[in-house]
Amino acid sequence: MPAPRTDLSAFATALAQHLPGQWYRKYEGFPPPKNHRLIADRVWDCGPAHSAVQDFPDAPTPLLEGPDDAQLCVIERPRYPRQYLVAPLEPKGFKPHHFRMVDEPNGIAVPNDPVRAAAAVSRRVLPRYRQAMDAVRHNARTQPEPPHRLPAPEVAQTLTLIWYPDGVVGAPYKSVPEDARTVLYGCRFQYSPHESAFVLPASYSTSDRALLIQSAVRLLTAQGIGVNFRHATPASAGPPTRPPTAAPAAQPTAGTPSAARR
Repeated sequence: MPAPRTDLSAFATALAQHLPGQWYRKYEGFPPPKNHRLIADRVWDCGPAHSAVQDFPDAPTPLLEGPDDAQLCVIERPRYPRQYLVAPLEPKGFKPHHFRMVDEPNGIAVPNDPVRAAAAVSRRVLPRYRQAMDAVRHNARTQPEPPHRLPAPEVAQTLTLIWYPDGVVGAPYKSVPEDARTVLYGCRFQYSPHESAFVLPASYSTSDRALLIQSAVRLLTAQGIGVNFRHATPASAGPPTRPPTAAPAAQPTAGTPSAARR
């Protein structure tokens, strides 16, 4: 962005004088540099004004104070030497969830004529700004604190399903709560006697197994049975075995003709 024009301050002051209600400049000149980033983070706009303050956070930005804690910032519009951007600021003292589902009132580009600019801001910005402010205040009254996720209820029984290296999902029979066995049977788990375990065979496709496991977890948790998932402990590798050595060829004994002489 080019160096700020000397008429930026005069334009902001004249704009405040022509807006409806009691508007005034917050600073005689511009906000101190330490406040520039704070202002950029509060610009209530998802269009050119937001982009301008994010791309040029250190550019001078006059602030206008209005009724009912309303605030506007005035920004030189990049690459348009005879235009400004006027955008509302988010109100202070509210929490992030109070702005949820509230549409940004957004700013607009205005000419360097304060009277025409004030008419455009009054018609296109201030009504949306008031509506958004009312919505934020309503959210703050109805839900002062953020809607925290509730923790999981305590469970008296827990089932740990194990992912085995061969693709089978299951659990040793003795570790399966009695109340969970019917659910596992209903979700295609099978009892394997020679393994003494409930298993979901690897013959099912990946998507089918995912759906069956999801159904089992949903039904078990609905019954108050917690479900954990673990990978099986990898089997420890034994000592490497030596390949068998070939037996030495038998030597012909005396008096026995060799194969070559036969």
